[in-house]
Amino acid sequence: MSERETNTDVFLIGTGIMSATLGTLLKELVPDWKITVFEKLANTGEESSNEWNNAGTGHAALCELNYTVERPDGSIDISKAININEQFQISMQFWSYLVNSKRIHNPKEFIMPLPHMSLVQGEENVNFLRKRFKALSNNPLFQGMEFSEDPQKLKEWIPLIMQGRDVAEPIAATKIDSGTDVNFGALTRMLFDHLGSNGVTIKYKHSVNDIKRTSDGLWELTVRNLDSGKVERHTAKFVFIGGGGGSLHLLQKTGIPESKHIGGFPVSGIFMVCNNPEVVEQHHAKVYGKAKVGAPPMSVPHLDTRFIENKKSLLFGPFAGFSPKFLKTGSMFDLITSVKPDNIITMLSAGAKNMGLTKYLIQQVMLSKEQRMEELREFIPNARLEDWDLVVAGQRVQVIKDTEDGGKGTLQFGTEVITASDGSIAALLGASPGASTAVHVMLEVIQKCFPQHFHKWEPKIKEMIPSYGLSLMENPQLLEEVHQSTAESLLSSEKEPFFS
Repeated sequence: MSERETNTDVFLIGTGIMSATLGTLLKELVPDWKITVFEKLANTGEESSNEWNNAGTGHAALCELNYTVERPDGSIDISKAININEQFQISMQFWSYLVNSKRIHNPKEFIMPLPHMSLVQGEENVNFLRKRFKALSNNPLFQGMEFSEDPQKLKEWIPLIMQGRDVAEPIAATKIDSGTDVNFGALTRMLFDHLGSNGVTIKYKHSVNDIKRTSDGLWELTVRNLDSGKVERHTAKFVFIGGGGGSLHLLQKTGIPESKHIGGFPVSGIFMVCNNPEVVEQHHAKVYGKAKVGAPPMSVPHLDTRFIENKKSLLFGPFAGFSPKFLKTGSMFDLITSVKPDNIITMLSAGAKNMGLTKYLIQQVMLSKEQRMEELREFIPNARLEDWDLVVAGQRVQVIKDTEDGGKGTLQFGTEVITASDGSIAALLGASPGASTAVHVMLEVIQKCFPQHFHKWEPKIKEMIPSYGLSLMENPQLLEEVHQSTAESLLSSEKEPFFS
């Protein structure tokens, strides 16, 4: 038995940060549109957006070394760092708008000021960090960054990391105080609370099983109510597939040409979390190191102060792992069922090219807790086994696709949006920097999918995001104003909560 429900303008699939952001933007731009959200699980943002499932950094390229690459001539390419920082500033402006206009309340529940640091050891790495610091500190976006290779100064910055450390080998760090810790789980819940109380229909425990085009050009979703078992059919003019690792299977069901020759490779993660409050109190920063040779960029080791459930926490990781599931709550058959006649060569090519990565992931899976402790001791020399527990993080599905230059099966380590040529459906695939750049990514979706409305919507977008369409790097005065206004709205100290 199935029933059909029509007259919806927009479907959002999945209740993660991307759907939350797109829904919130559309609600501001066209308040009268009817939006329906389908979520397979019982709660909001339980997969990659959940605070225990992601790094929660607020990726602004302040400390992530893989966003600044050394060129063959020894100079540092900072273009990716600039892009990511500019995109994070867009998120900050939109969140400020939501707080100032009382759409969401108490920003301290999802964002806290926190120094961002990069830490390296060894002469070659110290030289790289010094060059990186010089390249970034000349740029207005990275003003206020400090560099030191003085062990005494580093003891002030990172006492826990320097305690018991042999400093015979060169060591250096950069530090910038304008970083943040973002709890994307909390933010996602806030955004859906706002949407739910403003006319958006959110259907939990509803699994989208199929998507197909109707003869009148609408999209029909076959949706199973997981409580009653009843199958419902819903139609809409526009569909956004924001189901994290689950997006690829749904995109394939649409049959759009843009969905062909795309595959996914799942990478799981494990964090170590400190259970000793005395140790947690000795560290107050996000400290990123360099990825090991052969490791995927998402496995860059970092020791992070986090604010989760109104408590200061300390996490180290992530250790990579492999599971064929595309979601934590997914199926062991996810990987195999994602292989289709149109992407099998793409997938096989990726497998042949990435044997090193596969070997690395298998090695990571086999690590014992003591072996993970050894990696942690590269950061905290005095770390004790009994102070740390393991937490399984979210599944990330890295996009595999054929590149325009004819490269078959290239593994992509970023966030990808796939859009139908007529803009009627869009899907988000990929991983980091993901959540941190959600507002920028969703504005791109809006521009691609609703070109007929965009001119009319642009003034409202600029009201919400004053720097929209401009480069902050090229407008230092605007950058200063943005930094000041977002800090006042999101990070001002009078809203400081009491942490237990």
